Amino acid sequence: MKFQKPLLSLSYFVIVFLILSTPTSSQSQSPAPSPSSSAPTDIIRILKKAGGFTTLIRLLQTTQVATQINAQLLNSNNGLTLFAPNDNSFSTLKPGFLNSLNDQQKNELIQFHELPTFVSISNFDTLSNPVRTQAGDDPKRLALNITSSGNQVNLTTGVVNATVGGSVFSDHQLAIYQVDKVLLPRDFFVPKSPPPAPAPQKSKEASKKKSTEGPSSSDDNDQSNAITFKDKNGIIMLLVAFALVFSL
Repeated sequence: MKFQKPLLSLSYFVIVFLILSTPTSSQSQSPAPSPSSSAPTDIIRILKKAGGFTTLIRLLQTTQVATQINAQLLNSNNGLTLFAPNDNSFSTLKPGFLNSLNDQQKNELIQFHELPTFVSISNFDTLSNPVRTQAGDDPKRLALNITSSGNQVNLTTGVVNATVGGSVFSDHQLAIYQVDKVLLPRDFFVPKSPPPAPAPQKSKEASKKKSTEGPSSSDDNDQSNAITFKDKNGIIMLLVAFALVFSL
């Protein structure tokens, strides 16, 4: 019993030593925090993660617009806004419509769903109509008008009226909003103006014909004039002869 207190004191000493030494050991062994590195934005990866955008993803890839979007997000500070129709929206199109478009029209269709700047859901009412898209700003063929009332955003192209269904993704650089219809530009339905007709060119045959007809017509006139002159001389001679006869 007389050794109990020294043993307890020793135990307390060991415990205190371990407690004091533990933070130092832990601190020396913990690795230094690595600098945070954010991966570049990938529009395809975002849409695949959201799900339901198979047709849009295919068009983004085949037209190379996905590559353009990723490059713009990497090299520009303006950001970008994408209106994303889901597979149900594409299914409402006329059968065979997408297959009837050529490569240029498919590219125009996808770019018509892009705004060249980042627009938050609360800032749509600050835009001026018609809104410029990546497809161009022709007000007759590529007009996109956006109206906003509260959290409801409506879009009209002159062919289609669509509504923003919600936000798919937003990071203050890229905004993706789901829309309930594919935005079809009027350019697909307005007849193209025919190219100006080329100026008429004189053919070689026409030139030859004209050159051959010219002298012939002139010769005919000369011949006609010559005949008329002879007729006049004959009449004069006849009158002179009558005058001589009656004078006798």
